[in-house]
Amino acid sequence: MNDTGAKLRQARLASGVSLSAMAARTHYSKSYLGNVETGRRAATADVVTAYEQALGGDVDRRSLLTGVAAGVVATSAVSELIHRGFAAALGAPRTDDDWLSRVEEYGRDYMSIGAAELQSRLAGDLVVLQQQLQTPTLWAAAARLMTVYGKTVPAAEGTRGAVSWYRMAAAAADHSGDLDARVWVRGRAALALGYEGAALSSARDFAQQALALSDAPSLGRLNALMATAQCCAIAGDGSAAYGWLDQARRVFDVAGSDDQISDFAVPEWRMATFTSMMLSRLGDAKAVEAQETADRTRPASLQRFATHIELHRGLMATRAGDVTAGVEHARQAMSRLPAGRHSLSLRLMMAEIERAGAPAALP
Repeated sequence: MNDTGAKLRQARLASGVSLSAMAARTHYSKSYLGNVETGRRAATADVVTAYEQALGGDVDRRSLLTGVAAGVVATSAVSELIHRGFAAALGAPRTDDDWLSRVEEYGRDYMSIGAAELQSRLAGDLVVLQQQLQTPTLWAAAARLMTVYGKTVPAAEGTRGAVSWYRMAAAAADHSGDLDARVWVRGRAALALGYEGAALSSARDFAQQALALSDAPSLGRLNALMATAQCCAIAGDGSAAYGWLDQARRVFDVAGSDDQISDFAVPEWRMATFTSMMLSRLGDAKAVEAQETADRTRPASLQRFATHIELHRGLMATRAGDVTAGVEHARQAMSRLPAGRHSLSLRLMMAEIERAGAPAALP
C-alpha cells in the first residue's frame, strides 16, 4: 500500500465511512477506490480532492490528509511553474491591459473547461502575476483570478481550501482600492459556497461584507444577495429566502449582463440557474419555470450547466417525496456528462440530493 493510498484509507476509516459509502459520495466505483487505497492505482489529485470533499471538516480527516494533495502534484507540474516564474522575471512584463484581457479569458474559460485544466493554467499565471503587482489594476486582476482559482479547489477549511483562497482574494481586492472588485470577490465567493452548500458560515460572512461595502446595484451585490438566499433555503427558512431572492431580482434588472459566457457575468440563463437551485431546495414548484428559462436561454455549448439543471430536477423530485426517481435522475445526468467535466459543484449537488433522499429511503 503506498503512503497516499494508506492515508486516504486511514482518513476514511477514522471518519467511520465505508468504502461503499465513499464510492457513492465521490461517484468513483468501489473497486477503483479500493485499488487506490491499496496502492494498485495512483492516487491522483482529483481523488484526493474527492476524499476531502466527502469527509468534510472531520478533525481526524484533517490530521490525516494535511499535505496529501501536495504530495500527488506531479514533479513535472512543479517544474513547469518554476520555469514559468523565472521566464517571466527574465522577460518583459505584461502590461495592465494584457492582464485585464487575461482575466476576461479566464472568465470565459471557467464556463467551458474542466477544473483540473483550468487550475493548472491559472496557477502558472498567478505565479507570474505575483511578481508584477505594482499597480492597483494588477491587484484587482489578481483578486479576481484568485477567486476563480478558489473555485477549482475543495471548499474545506485549511491552507489548500477554497475559503482560504477567497479570503486572500478579498485582501488583494482591498489592497487594490477598487470598490467593484472588493464587492465582486466577496459576493462571488459567497455564492460559490452557498450554491454548493459548503462552508455556509463563511458564505454568510462574505455576503455580509459585500453588502456592507456598497448598496449600489452591481454583479457583486447580486451574487451576495443570491448567496444569502441559498443559505436561507438550505436552512429551510423559505420566507427569508424569498425575500433575498426578490432583492436579487431587482438588482438583476439593473445590473444583469449581456455577455452570455463568463464567470464575470450574470445573464438571464445564469440568474435562472441560481434561482432554480434555491427554489429546488425549498421544493417550490416554481423552480420548473426557472429551469425552463435556463434551458431556453443558455448557450448550447455549456453542457456542464445543463447538467446543473438536471440535478436541480432530481433534487425537486426528492423534495416531492419521489426519492428513488430523483436520485436516479440525478445519477443518470451525471453519467451523461464526461467524467472530466464533473466539477466540485456538481459532486456536492449530487451529495445533497442523496442526503435529501436518505431519510425517506429508510424503512
